[in-house]
Amino acid sequence: MATTTAGFVPAQAEPEDLARFGYRQELHRSVGSFSSFAAGFSFVSILTTVFQLFALGFGFGGAAFFWTWPLVFLGQYLVALNFSTLAARFPISGAIFQWSSRLGGQTLGWFTGWLMIIGQILTVATAAIALQAVLPAIWSGFQLVGGPGADAAPTSATGAANAVVLGVCLLVVTTVINVVGVRVMALVNSTGTVLEIVGVVAIVAALLFHAHRGPAILFTATGANLAPGSSVLSAWLASGLMAAYVMVGFDSAGELSEETTTPRRTTPRTILRALWVSGIGGGLLIMGALFAAPSLTDGNLATGGLPWVLNEVLGPVGGRILLADVAIAVFSCTLAVQTSGSRMMFSMARQKALPFHRALSMVSPRTGTPIVSSIVVGVLAALALAVNLHQTAIFTALASLCIAMIYLAYLGVTVPLLIARVREARLGLGTVEELDETGRPLFSLGRWGIPVNVLAVAYQVVAVVNLAWPRAAVYDLTGGTWWLQWSAVLFIGLCLVVGVLVHRRLHPHATRIPLAAVHARGQVEVAEPVADLA
Repeated sequence: MATTTAGFVPAQAEPEDLARFGYRQELHRSVGSFSSFAAGFSFVSILTTVFQLFALGFGFGGAAFFWTWPLVFLGQYLVALNFSTLAARFPISGAIFQWSSRLGGQTLGWFTGWLMIIGQILTVATAAIALQAVLPAIWSGFQLVGGPGADAAPTSATGAANAVVLGVCLLVVTTVINVVGVRVMALVNSTGTVLEIVGVVAIVAALLFHAHRGPAILFTATGANLAPGSSVLSAWLASGLMAAYVMVGFDSAGELSEETTTPRRTTPRTILRALWVSGIGGGLLIMGALFAAPSLTDGNLATGGLPWVLNEVLGPVGGRILLADVAIAVFSCTLAVQTSGSRMMFSMARQKALPFHRALSMVSPRTGTPIVSSIVVGVLAALALAVNLHQTAIFTALASLCIAMIYLAYLGVTVPLLIARVREARLGLGTVEELDETGRPLFSLGRWGIPVNVLAVAYQVVAVVNLAWPRAAVYDLTGGTWWLQWSAVLFIGLCLVVGVLVHRRLHPHATRIPLAAVHARGQVEVAEPVADLA
């Protein structure tokens, strides 16, 4: 077997380093350290997701739902540590697909990538639709369907239709930016990240300054809306869906590895940094809202969430200013998720692992971007938005289950990684000294590799079960549609069935990806790469 690096890989030799995996340098390398961090941070986008989902978590668990946030953060941080180990050794676009394929084989890798692409497309739609919760609250003129006086609530007929209009407009803009080039995308995303961080700091400061209560409230279930017959524990587990929905996508920096300068050094650290900053910022936002809300029991916090708190605390003008920053965060989030999805699609297509692979794997020599893949992700996300026109309950269910699909895709990496680590430890193989582009050792978990991997897998299994559990309050807002209540299980099952049919048709023509082995201390070796990717 040949090691992935032969000692020191200078930055100027990055194209040659990529060639060792059998790929040509087609994407343009113009993503720096901050832009790499911005990709993961914008995907998580705490302003977008916490604003969207605060009411969900609080409605289930009351003030004590806060503690689900550090619990989910810890679990996802364990996952991120494993991803960072792989990002240092496989700096390739379509990271989840590539890692799973090299660790667990071509079939597992394909289904992991298949689930990830579908999950990312639905996540793009979910992010885009969040504009409806922000723009009409800033100015009623953004309520294009029915006019300024129409009901702007996302669950109303006019609000749902307007959400589709605003979401499609946003997707047009993000698709154009993705097509223009990664340099423009990185600049826009980095600017949005700076503004989002500034907004988080301003909102947290404003909320804490107007606090009505202290930390003791976090140890109570005040405000929880317990369903008849449900226990406090089951309600608290349901409230954890909010944190689980938010803290995904930190791996997006890995999707941009082929466009990142010094990716072996940069990407592992930006994956972890994106999750750290998101975890701290999101936790402070939740605490600030709970401390500053005028009331926890009058029902407004469980329905209006964080936007209601801001308007009550800061007044119409101050609230609108901060909501404008939230709108910028929604834009950056949609852009980041679409970029990540297009890179996953491109990576699978160049292996001939998707229908229409020739078009989807094409990279513009001028812009250095996979133009067709970017457009396809945008169009499919817009089609997913259209479901919201007639049945918002269906879209709510899709928005929920897409996160379960991403968690399943993550398991498609951590499980084979654990198997490889245990196997290599049993064989007693030594470690391989590998260096990054700066001449320093690659990111490694050392002797903690197996324990961290075991805990990460255990957390993910529990999280997937919790996410897909058929809760009527999450998946069936109609209150009486059985297939909506079981939509997570049914939709994931349908995706797998369709995946089997597509995979059988494409498998004989797909290009083989070499398998990898992981040494007990986290070092990775791969077989000699396949050069023919035509």
